[in-house]
Amino acid sequence: MSTHATLIKPPKSLPHHSPIENVLQLLPLVDIGPDIYTNARPLWHPPGARGIFGGAAIAQCLSAAQATIPIDFTVHSMHCYFVLAGNSEIPILYHVERVRDGKSFITRTVQARQRGKCIFTTTLSFMKEGSGGAQTVHHAVRMPSDVTPPPPVTRTRAFDDDRPFESLRCSVANRGSPSERQLRQWVRAVGRISECPPNVREEELVSGRRAHRPGDNHQAHLSALAYMSDSYFIGTVARVHNLNRFANRRNIENTLRAFKGSDTEREQMRKYLEEIAREEDEEREEMGKTEDDGRRVGMMVSLDHTIYFHNPRAFRADEWMLTEMESPWAGDGRGLVVQRIWNKDGILIATCTQEGVVRLKQQESKL
Repeated sequence: MSTHATLIKPPKSLPHHSPIENVLQLLPLVDIGPDIYTNARPLWHPPGARGIFGGAAIAQCLSAAQATIPIDFTVHSMHCYFVLAGNSEIPILYHVERVRDGKSFITRTVQARQRGKCIFTTTLSFMKEGSGGAQTVHHAVRMPSDVTPPPPVTRTRAFDDDRPFESLRCSVANRGSPSERQLRQWVRAVGRISECPPNVREEELVSGRRAHRPGDNHQAHLSALAYMSDSYFIGTVARVHNLNRFANRRNIENTLRAFKGSDTEREQMRKYLEEIAREEDEEREEMGKTEDDGRRVGMMVSLDHTIYFHNPRAFRADEWMLTEMESPWAGDGRGLVVQRIWNKDGILIATCTQEGVVRLKQQESKL
């Protein structure tokens, strides 16, 4: 990752902020125009990926939009499209458009741009707290009861210190056909998310132009959840089909050969890929697959991403949350994945969907 991939010199990390708050921090570009922001720090480019981690664009677009709304409005849905691969060597500009400000709902669109081109776009809807009325219909999918609780650990991967969240994979559920298999993991942000609002709003808070309730930093937890929602998402299609990407040693070596970072960064990447390979081998054994059918992933990239926030103030992103992913359909070089996220108390806090390109390497014709 480049150390010069920001438009403005990165500010010092605040000691009372968690790693994910520092990673997602935005800076307003008031000299360029209203409602324009940029990433304060370089963004992560996952090994083997075509561009930056998609969760970063999702979360920072949400943070930028949240900076333009009253504190008593909360996001309930966002619909995103990945347009171009983000370049980790170039700063991103986030342009917020104030589409509508209503009494109960507020609408925003955000475009993430690099070199004048849109690389990511999203439309978000915010709802005023309590506007649904005193009496409402209510139901929710229950959290699975057959999942082993996570141990009280601080980090699951000691070698991956730069990642602002940690995850713990669970056993595969419903090991039938690919459309029936369910992949689960526990996730949480590293450290403790602070109680103060994001830095992007500090000037407005000091000047009194924005109201803030002490101890209310739910927006940081929502941005953190958005960031983590893209973890292993479209890869679910390959995983339910046992299409291993890195369990093959040749794939790891090819990825490392193309890497341009330092020797230390290359060694960290090797350990990261080897950890993924180990998990792929474990899933292969769990699903009872012992033979290699020769299929290989040729291309896998996200096309869109949707998040419905059900209980946006009923969780902490720095406490364990359970995610469950399944793929109801794949075909024509694409795949669809549905993800549900519960807090530690079993409250359904979000439902996400993602469609992506999932193409296999085509075998050469012998004719």
